[in-house]
Amino acid sequence: MLLRKSMCLLGIGAAKIDLILDKLSFKRGELVLGSFEIIGGTIEQRVKRVECDLVYVDHAKKTSHVVDSVTILTVKDIRKEQRVMIPFSFRIPEAIPEPKKRTSYKFTTRLVFNEGAKSVDQDQIVIQL
Repeated sequence: MLLRKSMCLLGIGAAKIDLILDKLSFKRGELVLGSFEIIGGTIEQRVKRVECDLVYVDHAKKTSHVVDSVTILTVKDIRKEQRVMIPFSFRIPEAIPEPKKRTSYKFTTRLVFNEGAKSVDQDQIVIQL
């Protein structure tokens, strides 16, 4: 048991998060709907919060920056191999950089625990004009 806990602190066998979206293409100002799926790892862990950033990536310049964020504060124990769904909604800002060649958008989601490494998920999306 101690070995499994130590491994989870390093991120091995820890709970995972997956952002599941109803669709992957959006317009400015559109409401994004979906859910976060949390899948328990090899031991019970206490989830502190879920963070999700909308990130603009410029592949030509090799830069990225956070456009907007949402954080869900929660103190929830996730049992071994348990599946938990948390509703997700996010409005695409009207004033975001216009999509161009060699740029993209993605959601970067982090599951933050009281102890242990964060679990990270990334989902590419398309922003239409």
